[in-house]
Amino acid sequence: MQHERAPIPPHLRIRRYRGHTVLELRGEIDISAAIEIIPDLDAATGRPAPRIVIDLRRVEFFDCSGLRLLYRARHRVASRGGRLLLVCTHPLTLRILRVTGLAELLPPVASLDEAIGQTEPASDAS
Repeated sequence: MQHERAPIPPHLRIRRYRGHTVLELRGEIDISAAIEIIPDLDAATGRPAPRIVIDLRRVEFFDCSGLRLLYRARHRVASRGGRLLLVCTHPLTLRILRVTGLAELLPPVASLDEAIGQTEPASDAS
């Protein structure tokens, strides 16, 4: 008997961008959304040396369930020798990240290119 993979939840879009897996969270990230997102988050962060970007720019609401997703992703990526980057521009979400101290562990940036630019070596212009 073959198991069919559940469809990606409406609160998540997964894509590849410049060698990274981008997990774009959308809408309201609460407990019910987090439960739907966890299997895909775990699949993306479960590979050896994963290069992950979590993009929160389309998030409208973000509570402690969203924070748990970020901590979970950070732990899983770090334990596999990977790199986790965070993109966020929403003022309330940024405030939550700062107040909880998560912004120090996962410094948010404003764009995918800015996040990925942090991991790529600078070209020698000389």
